[in-house]
Order: sequence, then C-alpha cells, then structure tokens
Amino acid sequence: MKKIAVSIGDINGIGIHIALIEHSNIKKICHPLYCAHQEIFEKACDILKVKMPKDMEFLPPKQNIPEIIPAQINSQSGRYSYESFIKACELADKNEVHGICTLPINKKAWNLANVSEIGHTEVLAKRYKKDTIMMLGCEKMFVALFTDHIPLKSVSSHINTQKLISFLLTLYQNLKLKNALVLGINPHCGDGGIIGDEDEKIYQAIEDVNKIIGKEIFIGPIPPDTAFSPSNRKKYSFFVSMYHDVGLAPLKALYFYESVNITLNIPIFRVSVDHGVAYDIAYKSEPNTQSYLNAMNLAIKNGFLYE
Repeated sequence: MKKIAVSIGDINGIGIHIALIEHSNIKKICHPLYCAHQEIFEKACDILKVKMPKDMEFLPPKQNIPEIIPAQINSQSGRYSYESFIKACELADKNEVHGICTLPINKKAWNLANVSEIGHTEVLAKRYKKDTIMMLGCEKMFVALFTDHIPLKSVSSHINTQKLISFLLTLYQNLKLKNALVLGINPHCGDGGIIGDEDEKIYQAIEDVNKIIGKEIFIGPIPPDTAFSPSNRKKYSFFVSMYHDVGLAPLKALYFYESVNITLNIPIFRVSVDHGVAYDIAYKSEPNTQSYLNAMNLAIKNGFLYE
C-alpha cells in the first residue's frame, strides 16, 4: 500500500477537520502519514467534539505546537503549516513516501510568519530549481496556467514566445498530452492585432512547439470567452490559460468541489485540494471533502490522468 504524506495546512482552517472526516476512507486505499503533532489533532477533536481515530500515524515537523484559534490569521499557524509542508517534502525527497497531498494554507499567515514564498507552488519551484507548472482540474477538465500568482497588470509583459514554447513543451513532456486547447489573452484573440498583439506571440509559440513535437498537440489560441463551450469540453480535456483567473473561473464554476491542484515538472509528486481554508465554516460546520478524496486518489495513481 502506497504511503502518502499529508501536509495539514492552516490549523485554524478546515484542513484538520477534512483529514479527520476522511481518515477511515483514506486508510483503505493508502497509508497516510500526517505531518503534524498528534496533540494538535487531539485538540482539534476536542473543539469539534469528535473522537480521535486510534490508527492515525504522525510525523511532526520540528516546530513548537501552536494553539488552534479557529478562523484567525496569525503567524503561528502560518509557520506551522509551512513547516508541515517542508516535512512532507523531506519525506518525499528521501523516498519514504510515494507522494504528498497538501491541505489548504493561508497565504497571509505565511507572510506574517516571514515565509518569503507566496505559496506551495513557489516553494517547490525554489526548492527544486524548476519552472513549475500549476495545473488544476478533475477527471472531466484540467487547466494548466502559464502565469499563476502574479497581478493582472503584469500578465501581458509575461507573454513571450520563447517562454511559452518552453512551457508548452514541458507540459507535453510531463503529461504526454493527446491534445490541448490554448486560450488567447485579448478579446477575440486581438482581432488581428487591433486589440493587442500578444495573441500573435501565442500563435507563433503553438506553431513552433507543434513542429518540435512533430504533430498537432496544441490548438489555438482560442478566445477565452468561448474556449470552455460545451462542444469544446467534449473535444478537449486539457486547456492552457495565460492568466490564473481566466482559466480557473470556469473550472471552479463547473467543478468547484471536485477539482484538485497538481504541481508539474518537479521530482516529487505533489497534489493538493483546490480550495482555501474556509475560515467561515472552520470548526463550525462540516466541510466538503471531495477535493481531498480526489487529490488522494490521484496521489495514489501517481498522477496518471488517462485511466
């Protein structure tokens, strides 16, 4: 049975509750190792008024045990979620686990804890010195992001033909894609340059990378407002978006509870839930766990997406 390290995320959010709810199901399909102190889970059980499972295995980070303060953003929970993630990475680096699954963090809490990276993906890029690719989705649809956590005003300056060629080629090599639809960036893909010339760079990158691969894998650019039409979703399972929200808004509208987050182009397998800490319901009501279940199932399959 495969071992999966679970980074528990922000202890003031819904992560621990999700892990507790699904432990009995998860243990049937893998051997989960929770990167946290048992005492934190015991405290969470006290707050939630639920029984602590007796067969949970903990591999805690070298970090002081913080207090759980439901729904509060603070540096202590930020530091602990970061150290839990690093512990999971260390286990994967040593081949002590087959992959890692991360529960949600709060980026502001990381900032308060003086973590220099914005989030998980940026830590992985720095740790492994790789150009990581953030891809989110579920069995029905995946969206890979050319740019992820950058301001909207900076996106146009990042559209570069050579960088996009490298990105698309890396995506193909990581997934062995059969095909993928690439979104443009301007309304109507620029209408021949009268509404911006960035889409011409995207078109050139698609043409060049298909020549390198030797077949037509990437199609586009397609105007984002029609890219996710029902007919396109029948023909394509993979989409490439130039900007974070343009690609993820339709994905989350369609498959909010099902989607997961995958980091590509790193030497370990990392998958995550595709939602936040949900402070509004933390320790109050039961969270939806489908994203976590899907993420763990994908980790067990080691990212094989074509079953």
